[in-house]
Amino acid sequence: MPDQPKQPIRTHKLSSRTWLAALLILIVIPATILFGIFVLDDRKYYFISLLIILYTLVPFALVFEKRKPQARELVVIAVLAAIAVAGRAAFFMFPQFKPVVAIVIIAGVSFGAEAGFLVGATTGFVSNFFFGQGPWTPWQMFCFGIIGFIAGLLYRKGWLRRSRFSLCLFGGLTTLIIYGGIINIGSVMMFTPKLNWETLMAAYGTGFWFDLVHAIATVIFLFALSRPMIEKLDRIKTKYGLVER
Repeated sequence: MPDQPKQPIRTHKLSSRTWLAALLILIVIPATILFGIFVLDDRKYYFISLLIILYTLVPFALVFEKRKPQARELVVIAVLAAIAVAGRAAFFMFPQFKPVVAIVIIAGVSFGAEAGFLVGATTGFVSNFFFGQGPWTPWQMFCFGIIGFIAGLLYRKGWLRRSRFSLCLFGGLTTLIIYGGIINIGSVMMFTPKLNWETLMAAYGTGFWFDLVHAIATVIFLFALSRPMIEKLDRIKTKYGLVER
């Protein structure tokens, strides 16, 4: 049997809503997080987290610009976020060994970049009601979401494929470099707004092994879950005519 699900036909052209999502995710959301740190003194993290979700909903809502959304379309996205939340809670006894990034990547590949970010950001916010809300929540929401967004974007451009090798390589690298790279900056800025090379290098040095475990976990979960989940989601999309990218 082949190692990858059948590749659906897709256009490589990015839509206006994807460009809007990129603007919000790469500029507006980071600016909002920094606003929370420097202006609100990192004390209004619930407010900042809700703003991130609202920003995310704007481009996702534009998916339905030519028709009314159906409940079953939204339910599938909500279920993916719920699975990611449940997976993070189920492995609470294993620090950093979580399936969240793997599920977020699968969501981005299956339903597009906007849905990938929405699943990631929602998972970070909701799961922290179990793990504890704090100034780290917006950072986690952004890190989970940006990986889902990039996964959907690269898949649409044809640079990321559905094979286990491609997904595992992407998942491992993005978890280690993007999630670990951003979350360590956030960790430093939670303690001091003044970044310098000494504190950053100390954060990266102490966090490297945690980031490595997180990356290995993402690879393992993608290897185990990507093919059956993507195939199942494809069947659901075909049967019910769900959102197209």
